[in-house]
Amino acid sequence: MDTAARLVEDATDDAPLGVVAVRALCDFAARAGDLDLRFTPSPSGSEGVEGHGEVTSRRAASYQREVPLAMVCRGLRVQGRADGWDPDARRVEEIKTHRGDVALIAPNRRALHRAQAMVYGHILCQQLGLEGLEIALVYFNIDTQTETPLPQWHDAAELRTHFEDLCTRYAGWARAERAHRLARDAALRELAFPFPSFRAGQRALAEAVYRTHRHGRVLMAQAPTGIGKTLATLFAALKAAPGDGTEPGTDKVFYLTAKTPGRQLALDALDRLAQSGTPRAIPLRVLERVARDKACEHPDKACHGESCPLARGFYDRLPAARTAAAQAHRLDKTALREVALAHSVCPYYLGQEMLRWSDVAVGDFNHFFDHGAAWHALTEANGWTVGLLVDEAHNLIERARLMHSAAMDPAAFQALRQSAPAALKKPLEKLQRRWSALAKTQTQDYEVLPELPGEFITTLQQLCSDIGDHLAQHPADAVDGPLQRWWFDTLHFLRVAEAFCEHSLCDLTRASQGRTHHPQLAIRNIVPGPLLAPRWATAHSATLFSATLAPMDYVADLLGLPDQTLRLDAPSPFSADQLAVRIAPHISTRWADRLTSLDAVVQVIATQYRAEPGNYLAFFSSFDYLQQALDRLQQHHRELPVWAQSRGMSEPEREAFIARFTEHGQGIGFAVLGGAFGEGIDLPGRRLIGAFIATLGLPQVNAVNEQMRAQLQARFGRGYDYAYLFPGLQKVVQAAGRVIRSEDDHGTVWLLDDRFARAEVRRLLPAWWRVTVERDPPGLASSRGTA
Repeated sequence: MDTAARLVEDATDDAPLGVVAVRALCDFAARAGDLDLRFTPSPSGSEGVEGHGEVTSRRAASYQREVPLAMVCRGLRVQGRADGWDPDARRVEEIKTHRGDVALIAPNRRALHRAQAMVYGHILCQQLGLEGLEIALVYFNIDTQTETPLPQWHDAAELRTHFEDLCTRYAGWARAERAHRLARDAALRELAFPFPSFRAGQRALAEAVYRTHRHGRVLMAQAPTGIGKTLATLFAALKAAPGDGTEPGTDKVFYLTAKTPGRQLALDALDRLAQSGTPRAIPLRVLERVARDKACEHPDKACHGESCPLARGFYDRLPAARTAAAQAHRLDKTALREVALAHSVCPYYLGQEMLRWSDVAVGDFNHFFDHGAAWHALTEANGWTVGLLVDEAHNLIERARLMHSAAMDPAAFQALRQSAPAALKKPLEKLQRRWSALAKTQTQDYEVLPELPGEFITTLQQLCSDIGDHLAQHPADAVDGPLQRWWFDTLHFLRVAEAFCEHSLCDLTRASQGRTHHPQLAIRNIVPGPLLAPRWATAHSATLFSATLAPMDYVADLLGLPDQTLRLDAPSPFSADQLAVRIAPHISTRWADRLTSLDAVVQVIATQYRAEPGNYLAFFSSFDYLQQALDRLQQHHRELPVWAQSRGMSEPEREAFIARFTEHGQGIGFAVLGGAFGEGIDLPGRRLIGAFIATLGLPQVNAVNEQMRAQLQARFGRGYDYAYLFPGLQKVVQAAGRVIRSEDDHGTVWLLDDRFARAEVRRLLPAWWRVTVERDPPGLASSRGTA
């Protein structure tokens, strides 16, 4: 009998199965009926706490709040806190805050709430020797401050049967999960790197990640493009996952990335690692998560049983679907869809359920870092030990800012007023008046407010509550129409407003055109660190890696990383002889100089191409600048083959753009710096032999960015660097990194702006680059220069 099989056999004994929270037990075993998302907006976390406090403050002096309860059954230690216990009345209360009509809370939600309260009731009956007690669901409307109690008497025998039935269902699954975990950990301890040797720099990265995840630390790792960061980080994190008895093991690894290609690279690396086990594949459950709109089978239907067939009876069919899905070692979006449709359940929500039973989850940054992110919420609720791998982590700064920013668009609101149902006209007009009053306070086209406009926010909250009530009563209006879309956007704005603090600013921007006189109201996050800090604290360990994490102080400051974060700058496997980096100091790409420098930019591109024909990428700061340069090149050098990125390219159009870069092809692809082709694409060998970068990538100087610069200056003392220079140079280095992808590649990068020659800029370029400042306009005899 091999080790894994023996562990599976051992796992069928009566050994303790560990701790399960009451809520997790009921989520797994007590849900039934339809998937139904027709709920009114839920109160915020702070409102929920205040609501609980208000309800319990109304109770008698003998009333006990937040009563800790625990009991062992079927090898499980079930524990939680009952919201309230009245010993005089023998009454357990489960308190839930809500907005809108309590009758609109779906029956399956009420049943789940009652199941939780019945678990607490059973434990109290056992501990106190009671023959029965009253279970009361208390729904508290935070807007009206009214309670709706739903009491029901249960005898002790009924509560015991209910509790043991839940535990029996959960325990069978828990034993199988324990067997899987033991077999997984045994295989991971023997996991070998799937290649004969590491690349240069790759071993240093893997060793640092292993130590980080074994000891529960945070690591920032800068490593050059092309050394195999994805495979190295996944291998090391999984190797550390079993623990060693002195350090806790890792329940799950979350691989977070900003773009679709990053997900695919991770899935491919995991396939390679899973197949490297001997004598059989490593039992590793991998889950890919995609956005809800990309997983939805019926986008024309609402998410409830009366509309969508995959929501109807979802929880009744979930156990069988869950069991089938757990047998698949790789649940990418295709495999997950196949399992879901075979059991007639929604693929997206089956995937959300399977996160509980996966070893590695691969998905976008937002799954862990966004408002209400499911991965973070489940990690906290279940007490998981999670290791984070944050791919291309330099992107997290801007992505996190966007997650924690929001705006109220006046044009969208005015369109909604014209099309809204009659029942909503009155609350919409009230917001119209508030918005008009806000507009009267504005004295400049753009101005920053000292604080959030309180009356406007209060009116907005009430309007959202009214819309929630309306959509629950009229589900046809909830099928991805303008009302629902505006409602979702506004709910996001209110969530952002709840967390407003000195890390963000609130501003008004007067409409420059259109018929509305209302300003845009925006909350803009400047420093996401304070909002991300709790996420780093929730994770057991985290590795943030990228080819562009310099300067590391800048990244650590803006992302709110712990003070004891480790840092690694992995050595490059590439030599300076592989890449000729040339600066053209006679060119200025500043806004005022762009038209006059177009001839010089085009001359460099044409001269380089003729000196060494092949495939090149030319990067510009905007689509307008790109088009100007393309027109000038075709005007003077019509024979050169070119193709260009366009605004809003579809996935097939992006693929066609990349497909032009063939091993034996020749031509110049024009692209926007920081766009789809500036990072995350792999064009090794002669598929790409050079790049022209006609910009420093600096954000546009405008009122908003100047406010950002001022806030960053006040907070960190380096406003210009943090707002403009560092993010711009990161884009430049990423774009240049497309050229050298392996130890056999050679190429040329032209940096087309005189500012690249400045010492403070050159210090931000990779140390392994050998940079030549071309003092005269180019007349290239060879594409490879020396310092």
